[in-house]
Amino acid sequence: MDTNEPTTALLFPGQGSQTERMRELVSEYRPDLLALAVKETGSDPFPRVNDGTCYAQPAMFCASLACWERAGRPVSDPIAGHSLGELAALVAAGGLDAADGLRLAVRRGRLMHEAAEQDPGGGMLAVLGDERLAARVADDSGLAVANENAPGQIVLTGPGWRLDGARALAKRAGLRSMRLAVGGAFHSPQMRIVLPRFRAALDQVAFRPPAVRVFSSISAAPFEDVRAQLADALIRPVRWRQTLIALHRLGVRAFHEVGPGEVLTKLVRRTLDDVEASSLDQPLVAGA
Repeated sequence: MDTNEPTTALLFPGQGSQTERMRELVSEYRPDLLALAVKETGSDPFPRVNDGTCYAQPAMFCASLACWERAGRPVSDPIAGHSLGELAALVAAGGLDAADGLRLAVRRGRLMHEAAEQDPGGGMLAVLGDERLAARVADDSGLAVANENAPGQIVLTGPGWRLDGARALAKRAGLRSMRLAVGGAFHSPQMRIVLPRFRAALDQVAFRPPAVRVFSSISAAPFEDVRAQLADALIRPVRWRQTLIALHRLGVRAFHEVGPGEVLTKLVRRTLDDVEASSLDQPLVAGA
């Protein structure tokens, strides 16, 4: 391996990594984003983080940047974000202003929430075990793959009645499955209904060439057309396992998760053997 190759990558988590103390973190380190989140959502999103994407996504975005701020604004080359985390990753790389990123997170979350309400019953199902069997369950159930998170862990998405059928098929195949606590068929063609409005929101934001490479978790490669790829992320699967492997092939051997919890840290450990993985999310000390 060339010693000039990158050795460290920052990872920014997406929805589903929220923790109870996120608001305290944001209030301490990014009160400006907290005030803007309240203004843009019409209420404080943190107490309602489990009420839908319209609250969870701006809250997660703010919390990730607050964690990044607390850590001293570290930068690595490359950087990656899981789904929503791509917005925070672009901010850390200098390609997007934090306020614009938050407005996009608000708009994204609101539109996805709206799409879910127009198609009630849709959802997501995590399937654990043999990937070939899991892919067969998806095909036989007529579901789309929403996330390829790690070896033996994929997430299916689609109408609720198809998810119920998939659970039965998974059980017969000896696979474990779990319905996720989300109310929409995210990262699937069912999100197309809101795609034009999200593209319009992206067109109103100024993007700059990032100072470092930012990997899209949809293409598992550095962003080439940020607006187009952020829009496509609504309807295409998150290829997180492939993204981690691509980073590893670049020479990355240390991964630092920048945001609440350690969901991505665990996925790194499941996917790669010869690496270090850690979370920068540390308990807050009263009065610190």
